[in-house]
Amino acid sequence: MKKLTLLVLMTLATVFTQEANAQKFSGLDKSPADIAYYPASSRETDKAVRVLYSRPQLKGRSLDELAPVGKVWRTGANEATEITFYKDANVGGKTIKAGTYSLFSIPGEGEWTIILNKNLHQWGAYSYDSDADVARVTAKASSDGDELEAFSIAFDDDGAMVLGWGNTRVSVPMSF
Repeated sequence: MKKLTLLVLMTLATVFTQEANAQKFSGLDKSPADIAYYPASSRETDKAVRVLYSRPQLKGRSLDELAPVGKVWRTGANEATEITFYKDANVGGKTIKAGTYSLFSIPGEGEWTIILNKNLHQWGAYSYDSDADVARVTAKASSDGDELEAFSIAFDDDGAMVLGWGNTRVSVPMSF
């Protein structure tokens, strides 16, 4: 009988311990993470580049409030955006070795400066260090009639990375 009582107590202790240690999950992120690939086809296994970024929303604010002209921006939300080149690439006329880099930008009126930086795992642009820049390239900024509420990154058919938010579109030429 003592063994049975002990077994029941151990079983109950295990059940209560498991319930007490149940995982708590957070709600949805206000700026959800996303991934952009080139080539974009989900069936293509020979990818050239991948971008991991978070997608802030305008929510009635202006692009200039969230990504001020002339200031280094993390090119998204939360952690600094990361770009991985699976093979050597040409980005805006500069040769970039295969690898992973933080992606920053400096918004401008007609063009943006796109920055590839070797310091990874940064929160925002708060600890951005220009001494760790691998490359800075200029990208043409234009306007589009379609309003994008959420910041987005995509690749066009030629491999150019396109940043879009509000009516602004920034095209960064790339070849692999």
